[in-house]
Amino acid sequence: MERMKDLAYYNGKITPINEMMIPANDRGFYFGDGIYEVAMVFGHKIFALQDHLDRMESSAAKVKIDLPYTKEEIGDLLTQLSQKVESSCQFLYWQVTRGTSPRNHLFPEGVSSNLYVYSKPWKGVEMSDSYKIKTVADTRFLHCDIKTINLLPNVIAAQTAKEAGCQEAVFVRDGFVTEGAHSNASIIKDGVFITHPLDNLILPGTERKHMLRYCKELKIPVEERAFTVEEMLEADEIIMSSTSHPSMRVMEIDGQAAGMKDKDLVQKLRDRYMEEIGQ
Repeated sequence: MERMKDLAYYNGKITPINEMMIPANDRGFYFGDGIYEVAMVFGHKIFALQDHLDRMESSAAKVKIDLPYTKEEIGDLLTQLSQKVESSCQFLYWQVTRGTSPRNHLFPEGVSSNLYVYSKPWKGVEMSDSYKIKTVADTRFLHCDIKTINLLPNVIAAQTAKEAGCQEAVFVRDGFVTEGAHSNASIIKDGVFITHPLDNLILPGTERKHMLRYCKELKIPVEERAFTVEEMLEADEIIMSSTSHPSMRVMEIDGQAAGMKDKDLVQKLRDRYMEEIGQ
């Protein structure tokens, strides 16, 4: 099978990413009217595919977007597309928008949703021990559990963090940490893994889900509760986790040294992840 360096797919058409053309009337362009997922591919196998498909289905249902195919059919298509890319380690992105129609806030009638996919080579697993984060006010809407392509607040927060010399922004709402601009936030204190509960204020991260499972397997106590910035500063470890960056150890918050006191426990979680992906 002849493979491509990278690949884009849109409603049945396949091209290199830079050659893909998407209609200007796609509602994702006008309104950000869509949902998306990101998964990692190791050895041409999509890691945690079912978790991503389940979350895709949940997000689509919450915004009343009908998927263009069944969840299983989308999974099969993604698997086939990942086989067409040369690199065995890939960054796989896909989104579903409500459809293509003239600009109108109301849902269009008789229009099918659009599926866009791209996959490109990835450098592999990244787990930093020198992450710096900046806190920002969480002024986003109250449906952060939906993985929407409407990410402007996250973009602004991430840029604010970069301009402060940090790698990630952490949202704070009513005094409590919710999540990062593109990751979940967790802390470790006295051997206990603490992370925000699943509700409408955070995205149900797939890596967050896996870390909780790893904790159970390793008999690490878990608390799912909100925590403050002060608790974060006093924690033994702060971990930012996402699909593409599964375990980033925080060393600094708003210019203050933090965490970096329980490397052995973090390493246990990292080793379990590497074991699971076969690396």
